[in-house]
Order: sequence, then C-alpha cells, then structure tokens
Amino acid sequence: MKAKNVHVDCPHCGHSMHLLLDYSQGDQDYYEDCTNCCHPIRITLHVDEEHSKLSYRINADDEQYY
Repeated sequence: MKAKNVHVDCPHCGHSMHLLLDYSQGDQDYYEDCTNCCHPIRITLHVDEEHSKLSYRINADDEQYY
C-alpha cells in the first residue's frame, strides 16, 4: 500500500487532524468526515508517477464558482 500521513485543518471548523492518504489506486476524489465537527471534507489526490510526486487538495466543497 502506498500511503502518506498528512496534517490538515478542517475547512469548516479549523480543527487540526491527521489523515492517511492512500494513493495506491492513483488519482482519487473522495470525502472524509471531520473528526471534530463531522462535516464532510473533500479530498482530491493526484499522483504524478513520472516525477514521483503526490499532490492533494482539501476543501469544504461548498464554495461557489462564478
């Protein structure tokens, strides 16, 4: 299993928490609940295998785009 432990802040309540990002399945887009406020957090993973880099984005998924 390819995994990385990261420290993030909840976009809803600001609570600091650790997440284990499993990137063995390649690019992913999924939700995980905050351990403090239980609101869903959207996690987007991108695996750049050519450069051996993992990038991720954490957001509340409730932002409006105009």
